[in-house]
This record gives sequence, structure tokens and C-alpha cells, in this order.
Amino acid sequence: MDDSRHAKPAASAEARARALESALQQKGVVPDGMLDAFHHVATEKWHPRNGARVVARAWTDPEFRARLLKDGTAACAELGYSGLQGEYIVVLEDTPSVHHVIVCTQCSCTAWPVLGLPPDWYKSFEYRARVVRESRTVLREMGLEVPAEVEIRVYDTTAETRYLVLPLRPEGTANWSEEQLAAILTREAMIGVARVQVSGTQSGAAP
Repeated sequence: MDDSRHAKPAASAEARARALESALQQKGVVPDGMLDAFHHVATEKWHPRNGARVVARAWTDPEFRARLLKDGTAACAELGYSGLQGEYIVVLEDTPSVHHVIVCTQCSCTAWPVLGLPPDWYKSFEYRARVVRESRTVLREMGLEVPAEVEIRVYDTTAETRYLVLPLRPEGTANWSEEQLAAILTREAMIGVARVQVSGTQSGAAP
């Protein structure tokens, strides 16, 4: 017998999360305040602005850049960004001839300490399935046109390894401070699906 006509629609992700939280608390599985503390870390401490500061430092400090490319985990920790999902961070340096893109084909892993929790598009099956097979097309659909002469390298996150893209520094920012540079960096650029953009007003700003 086909009961599909009587199936109830799935609850929203928020409703399921609340139900799970309530069940865990009722069973005493988690200590009081633990979930609130985790939420604070996930939303306030794990944030793309951390990765932006890492990249901005690498753009302005050649010695830090060298350490970052040699041992991303240790270099990020120098700035205070380490911990869960950041135990082994590898930094991928873009060049004029090579562009890097990050994906997790199995689920949605990212380097939480420097990229924050993954956005919905990164978790989508379409992105995870297609960016490996037709990366140039997917990037174009997301608004990034990569020239045909530029090689695209897609890195698939593993259970141990998390990646961070070190994008090309935009022209016209030679005299900018770290703070100015960090302000124009986005999570999308550090995943590899967007360029670092400089607006007309920004390009004329004093350092």
C-alpha cells in the first residue's frame, strides 16, 4: 500500500535542531550551558574574518607568508586561530596561472577556525557533485569567470585535512594596511569561488 499521500512534510532544520536539543537535555546527555557555549563559539569565534586576517597578514608579511605556506596550522595558531576542525590546515596559494577551489564531496567540512561554519551553497549536493567534474562551469555560474589559460585545481577536504585559499592580492592595494586588506576579503574568495574585489572608492582610499 502506498502511504506517500499521507506522509507528513519534513520539519525544518531549525525545528529538528530544537527537538534534538530538547531530547539531549531531557536525557541529561549534555551539561547545562554546553550547547549555548558551543553556539557562541560557532557563531562568534569561528568566523571568516579570522581567515581574512590570516590572508591579510600573508599579503603584507613575507616571512609570515612563508610560514603559512609551509605549515598552515602553526601559522594560523600564531594569530590565535586553532582548535576543532583546524587541527591540520593546508594553505593553497593562487598564482596568475593557477586558481584553487575547495570542496568537501562527502559532507561539508571546512576549516572552522578560519572560515567559520560552511554556508548552505557549500553544503549543497549540486556544488559538491559538480565542482569537481565541471569546475569552470560551476565557477562561472557563481559569478567567477576563470580565463581558459588559468588552470583550476580542486581540493577535496578529507577527514584530517582542511584547506584555506590564499587568493591573489588585488592591484592597487600596495600601500594598504592589514585592516584595509582584511576588510575586502570574503569567505567565498578564501574557498576559491570568488575574486577579491576592490571598489572604486576603496581603490582611492588613503592607507
